[in-house]
Amino acid sequence: MMPYADNLEHLLDELARIDRLIRIYFEVFWADPSEPMDEFRGLYISEAEISALLNSGNFGTDSKKLPDSETEKLEEMRRDIDTRKIETLIYGKELRLQTLSELFSLDPFEVYVLLIGLAPELDLKYEKVYSYLQNDVTRKRPGVDLALNLLCQTAEEKIKARAYFSRESPLVKNCLIYLEGKETGGNSEGQQSLLSAHIKIDERIIDFLLGFDEPDPRIRDFSYIMETKRSFEGLVLPEGLKNRLKDSVSWHILNKAPLKFFFEGPEGSGKQIAAEAACTDLGTDLFIVDSRALLKSRFPEIVTLVLRESLLQDSALYLENFDSLLADNETEIKETEIPVKNLLQDLRNFPKEVFLAGRRFSERREDLINNGFLPFSFPLPPYLLRKKLWESCLEGNCILSEDIDLKELAGKFRFTGGQIKKVVSTAREIARAKNPDVPALSAEILYESCKVRSNQKLSGLAVKISPHYSWEDIVLPKDTLEQLKEVCNFVKYRGTVYSDWGFEKKLSLGKGLNVLFSGPSGTGKTMAAEILAREVRLDLYKIDLSSIVSKYIGETEKNLNKIFREAETSNAILFFDEADALFGKRSEVKDAHDRYANIETAYLLQKMEEHEGTVILASNFRKNMDDAFLRRLHFTIEFQVPDEKSRELIWRHTFPVETPLEDEVNFVFLSKFKLTGGNIKNIALSASFLAAGGSGRVGMEQIIRATKREYQKIGKLFTEADFGEYASYLK
Repeated sequence: MMPYADNLEHLLDELARIDRLIRIYFEVFWADPSEPMDEFRGLYISEAEISALLNSGNFGTDSKKLPDSETEKLEEMRRDIDTRKIETLIYGKELRLQTLSELFSLDPFEVYVLLIGLAPELDLKYEKVYSYLQNDVTRKRPGVDLALNLLCQTAEEKIKARAYFSRESPLVKNCLIYLEGKETGGNSEGQQSLLSAHIKIDERIIDFLLGFDEPDPRIRDFSYIMETKRSFEGLVLPEGLKNRLKDSVSWHILNKAPLKFFFEGPEGSGKQIAAEAACTDLGTDLFIVDSRALLKSRFPEIVTLVLRESLLQDSALYLENFDSLLADNETEIKETEIPVKNLLQDLRNFPKEVFLAGRRFSERREDLINNGFLPFSFPLPPYLLRKKLWESCLEGNCILSEDIDLKELAGKFRFTGGQIKKVVSTAREIARAKNPDVPALSAEILYESCKVRSNQKLSGLAVKISPHYSWEDIVLPKDTLEQLKEVCNFVKYRGTVYSDWGFEKKLSLGKGLNVLFSGPSGTGKTMAAEILAREVRLDLYKIDLSSIVSKYIGETEKNLNKIFREAETSNAILFFDEADALFGKRSEVKDAHDRYANIETAYLLQKMEEHEGTVILASNFRKNMDDAFLRRLHFTIEFQVPDEKSRELIWRHTFPVETPLEDEVNFVFLSKFKLTGGNIKNIALSASFLAAGGSGRVGMEQIIRATKREYQKIGKLFTEADFGEYASYLK
């Protein structure tokens, strides 16, 4: 017997058998004298019809015994179809009805129910036929009762067959059919009986049977199919991780067991590309779903559609952001707790490969492992791997300027591979916008793109400072300037020293940079921090202490944890001003408050050691700093009150070149005042406003008057003699 030419020919053959079954049932129904024929059948109920129903005698008489000859004919059709199916499958052709039956373990009865429901979707004549057979012109779809009458010969068979329409049956559980008019919830108001419910085939199942592969529109917005082409050899991942993945995939292929992995790590750390490579070895595509969308949907139903789609697409399932479904502690709202537990059990028994991906699974790791999932951690790539990723991503049609230093980029920006790829893509777009004909990537463009792609959430916890100062703007002793430049070198060359020169192997913690700026207010600590940030081309965030320190026990640690957690991916410098308020000496324990204050201090020590970025602490009094902190600092830079010569330079540098200064301004005289740079800046600004509201030029009169106000503000005593020949301006 010839195999089927295609899927549609087989489907039409199956429907032809259903058509014959309906025709035979109709003929038996027509020939039954207990069912009077009436041209108005289904529009009203006659007395004769009621009488026939009441006098029918036995329970379940709607079941019709088919003639033996017709039964044999139907059986012959079934045998022919099965023979052609086997021949077709031998040739490797797919028959969708057979595939659906295998995917959801459907028996012949359930397949016939599908075909009965499919008939009116392909030919509207069946709407009229079903309406007539069900004695109701409004019932154009087959009811459960009609399906049972068509497929069952006795009342006993009908009762047993009701199980095919239960909530846990393959047809209903997998949303292959819907029972319209049959409520599935707890509210039974207006609910029809099971026999009265209509059978509606799911639209996605209809499309599948007809050979269409577009994903279900109900989940299309947060899912997509990816054709996998990557190989493990092309992945830039730590060798140990890559080898473990390859070995696990090989074991599962050898043992013909579906993969069950959960990947945890930061965004862009290689989780998805690793799943792609695994699927390439398995010879299957990847169905990617954003798990966060499940929280906004009808959870159980959408999960069913997602799992069903993975089966229909014959693809592995990749649930990204899966950790968003998992509560990490008892204080969190667990609205999805029970559904997620059920989901994990369903995934455990799911016949396809499953990858769960997220940032952290924390306390739920044990649940996942108990459900058969193997854990894989994807850390931030180390320096050498980041450098390799930069080199790989920068290969292309853009010209690279000579000022690009990949060692510096890899050392300063702790990006994942995915983030580096996005940075380079953004940089290329900027370069093309600036020069479409000859797009050239410069260090400036790359740094700009790096900052854009860095985590900006710190701005909700700290104040982002845009550096404006350069080395020419600050006046400091030579040794202090040299120390600041050494700090810059630490940031620039940390990758070389730690990775290339092997110091990373000697250190488990303390790989970041912790710097202390100490000295009186106004001596240039904040300005120096801005200059450092500008020099190394990193963002600078000034921590708002008022939003950090809390009188409530545990709140300060929680706030600090948020800062350091966001700082992990911000690639920015943290600047704690007046840090002695937080990092002060641990006190002797006299009461509970002292004990918790010491806990806060110990916690800060821990977070600073773990942090691999740059932290600058500014303190007015170094003696207030805890010795434990001082031991963990890489640099301690003292900012002293400037001497007379330095103050003269500060005065000269403070006024912008655009400021209209009188020639009479005596900077040598002004340097006699023992003020800090911050005081001098305040005086210069006040004097400029006085001049703007008066003569329009800044002279000694405005500066002397502004100096007087600054002395009054800071509570410093002065006499007219201190102002010498300019004392008259005080009046």
